[in-house]
Amino acid sequence: MASETVRLRVEGMGCDGCVAAVAEALRKVHGVRAVAVELAAGAAKVVLGQPVDPAHLVAAVEHAGYDAALA
Repeated sequence: MASETVRLRVEGMGCDGCVAAVAEALRKVHGVRAVAVELAAGAAKVVLGQPVDPAHLVAAVEHAGYDAALA
């Protein structure tokens, strides 16, 4: 099965701890294969191993305390 990549804009990150919190929140979503979060770009790239509703990814980041939207 081919993997899908979803890109998110993430606002509110100010340090490496924020990056780690966003990455951890995204990794907890069932179906996520890999996560890369970039502080300077205010972005996250999420590689999915199975179909995931992008709204679940946004909700996970928001639950961690940051603003997120599909990029």
